[in-house]
Amino acid sequence: MNHLDAAWVSSQRWFRSKQRRIETITEGDRAPLDDRGALVVIEVAYGDDGQAEHYLVPLVDNREPVDGEGAWNALASLLSSGRDALGARGRFVSSPPRVADLGAAVVERRLRVEQSNTSVVLGEHRMLKLYRLLEVGDNPDVEVGAFLTQVGFTDTPAVMGALTYIDADGARAAAMLQEFVPSLGDAWSAMLTALANDPAAATRIATDAGVLTRGLHDALASRPDDAEFPARAATGEEIAQWRASADRQLTLAMRAATGDARARLDALASRVTARFAEGFGVANGGACVSRIHGDYHLGQLLARADGGYSVIDFEGEPARPLAERRIPASPLRDVAGMLRSLDYAARTSEAGPTWLEQARACFLDGYGGLRPGEPQLVNAFELEKACYEVAYEANNRPDWLWLPLAAIARLATGQD
Repeated sequence: MNHLDAAWVSSQRWFRSKQRRIETITEGDRAPLDDRGALVVIEVAYGDDGQAEHYLVPLVDNREPVDGEGAWNALASLLSSGRDALGARGRFVSSPPRVADLGAAVVERRLRVEQSNTSVVLGEHRMLKLYRLLEVGDNPDVEVGAFLTQVGFTDTPAVMGALTYIDADGARAAAMLQEFVPSLGDAWSAMLTALANDPAAATRIATDAGVLTRGLHDALASRPDDAEFPARAATGEEIAQWRASADRQLTLAMRAATGDARARLDALASRVTARFAEGFGVANGGACVSRIHGDYHLGQLLARADGGYSVIDFEGEPARPLAERRIPASPLRDVAGMLRSLDYAARTSEAGPTWLEQARACFLDGYGGLRPGEPQLVNAFELEKACYEVAYEANNRPDWLWLPLAAIARLATGQD
């Protein structure tokens, strides 16, 4: 492999801009990791004159590491020891919380899963996550994970340390060391299996997800005086921004849809905007904001070997700018995201509307219920998410367009 080769870079799962034309790839910095390895920052410039992107590429003998060579252990040791790795233009800096040096090398096992980062299990108790796209600013995955660790929320992997790349442009999250949580997969897979064999068990998963979600939101709101993790009433300006975001998603959905799908959206558009007006209008009566997960669905819950669930991946929706993902928002966005995930599970498995209605009710019961006015706001957030899904499916899986379109019809009209 050649880490400066456009064909190789564009073929990597972690490369985010596959739709853009690569103009040049240059090596922006290199910091020695050990006697064979290095942490390399590559700069990818594009022919559309848009902003260049920077990616982290760890190398051993000028190629990507292979499990068992020790590069992942060396990176974790750097991250947890408090030492810096110096490059020509910047440096990789360890930051608290820190753990003692790892000591002897442990077995390395890179996870072969579909994700935009790289995760490596180290031994039996730790996992190393590399953030391939280096974005200036605080990464909410590290920030929220560290906060939850500090406040004692145990249903997420504890953060053991972080690595930041700092150069003249600012600081960028490069890696995080976490507790490794043995799992049987995620709640999405568990849900589909249960729906195929025991619908009552699937409903219990929905209840458990509600309980977990309430615990997560309580933990995120547990230090309201923390400037980065506030818990307070929403301002009128914030609610106006929610409405604008929802309107924008509807516009994007209508641009992406064609043919019969576009005709269905055109017919529903006035009812969708009426639901937006109703939901965000009610929100002016006392909606709350705090930090939230931001990309919440069944796939973000690990089904632990002990029977419980752990929340993972706090980066937020990758299509949104980093700064936007850190903005306090309504926790009901997460609630709506999980309700949309239940809908996908029900429609995918052909569980039917009766089960879906029960699952939604059980999730909300586990969450502790909704206050007056909140059902309308949840409905607005669900509709916004379904519009986002229309655009996604139109661009990636056109055969799935029927699913979010059916959800929009149900949510906008009150009929299944």
